[in-house]
Amino acid sequence: MVLTMADHTPLPTDVRLMLLATSLLGWTLVALVLAAVGLWAVRHPVWTVAAVEVQGDLTHQNEVTFRAHMGNRLRGSFITLDLGEVKAVFESVPWVRKALVQREFPNRIRVTLEEHQAVAWWEQEGTTLLMNRQGEVFEASSDDEHTDALPELAGPPGEAVQVKAVYDLLRPELARLDMTLERLELTAQGSWRAVTDSGARIELGRGTPDELLARVRQFTHTLGQVTRQHGRSLAAADLRYPAAYAIRLRGISTLEPAVPGGAVPAKR
Repeated sequence: MVLTMADHTPLPTDVRLMLLATSLLGWTLVALVLAAVGLWAVRHPVWTVAAVEVQGDLTHQNEVTFRAHMGNRLRGSFITLDLGEVKAVFESVPWVRKALVQREFPNRIRVTLEEHQAVAWWEQEGTTLLMNRQGEVFEASSDDEHTDALPELAGPPGEAVQVKAVYDLLRPELARLDMTLERLELTAQGSWRAVTDSGARIELGRGTPDELLARVRQFTHTLGQVTRQHGRSLAAADLRYPAAYAIRLRGISTLEPAVPGGAVPAKR
């Protein structure tokens, strides 16, 4: 007679605990082996970053500048390198607006740069910075003749985009009289002031961009007639009158007003 144990007979508790411990130990060893293999693979020389290729807008940058900013900040292999950190390093370089960082198998990093396109100087609270096409303010050294000829925009902190928008609105209107808008300022009190390339100062007053444009249009449509009549160029103008403007011409200390208050009526 052969005696057999039933298939569903439970194992003793100590046996089950021993089997569980053996299983856990086995999986732990497998995990350690896999981790060691992975670490070895990641650190293998084949994954060493061989080159960082920089392309895109490089007008104001060179290899020396990049090396000075990178230093020892780029750490890791092709696999472990933090692309976000690389992006931050390149975007900390003067004149760099954006950096797109990509891995190129097997061991190269490609960085595509977009530089700031400076369109004006920005002045606020005693500091002078540069402004790009998007109205963003950035700090960079003035290293070319182009920046010397840029117009000056000024205003309270946070108003750079608005000041640039008004500048873009008024500049072509003043150009109708061959005037170049060299400076536009928004004061802390909300009033606008302009200076042309001839040094003429124009008080624009308060208002929305459309209201400012309407005043400047009234001014440009009639100023030519006044300056031709007196044979003098503009020294200053005040456009804050409701339906007129006051002017001062060069070489004339007292101008007989066309309307009471020394204002020239605006023709509609």
